[in-house]
Amino acid sequence: MTRRIFGVRTLGLLGLGLLLVGSYFGLFVAPAERYMGQVQRIMYVHVPCAWIAMVCYTAAFVFAVIGLWNGKPRWDARTTGAIEVGAVLNALLLVQGSIWARATWGVWWDWDVRLTTSLVMLLLFAGVLALRSFVDDSDRRATWTAVATIVAFVDVPLVYFCVRWWRSLHQTQSTPETVSPAMVLPLRLNAIAILLIAIWLIAQRAKLERERLRKEQVDEPARVTAGLEVTDA
Repeated sequence: MTRRIFGVRTLGLLGLGLLLVGSYFGLFVAPAERYMGQVQRIMYVHVPCAWIAMVCYTAAFVFAVIGLWNGKPRWDARTTGAIEVGAVLNALLLVQGSIWARATWGVWWDWDVRLTTSLVMLLLFAGVLALRSFVDDSDRRATWTAVATIVAFVDVPLVYFCVRWWRSLHQTQSTPETVSPAMVLPLRLNAIAILLIAIWLIAQRAKLERERLRKEQVDEPARVTAGLEVTDA
């Protein structure tokens, strides 16, 4: 167990280091974009946040399916961790996108299909967490969380493919062939960095959730006994 925690912590530290390196390349080495100029450099954190947010939600979907299949509490804890980390990255990408939109489109927000579906994605998974907080029974909470996660995940592929299916202010997904190599490197470094940090955070959050569940299971007999004593009195 100690070795596994140390390994995950190493991933987090490596991610932080890569994030510093990638941000340095993005800010000081990569060239400014021809039309947007310096403001384009926000891409090196905005795009990786979007990518890894969807990776986290996809992981939560997989964990939820496995949790429904075998019913083991650790998958519920991992689902919760993946959703919470994904929601943080989702919120960051919306804030960063608004800053970028103000500089390039002249508005903080537009009901563009990519922006709207990204906001809906955040609201859906925040709803999963809200639903979870209202259920006391651990088994029922795990089941409801898993089912709600699977339903919320429907919006994730919609966010990714919407710029191909509908007219949008956003361009379709770029490829390394359509982006300057000097821009590809910091983008990839930061994407890997945020992925490693996300894995670390999910593992830490899942550990906390498992500990909370164990405490619930320890406290439950005491609450039941106390309730019986009051009834008998």
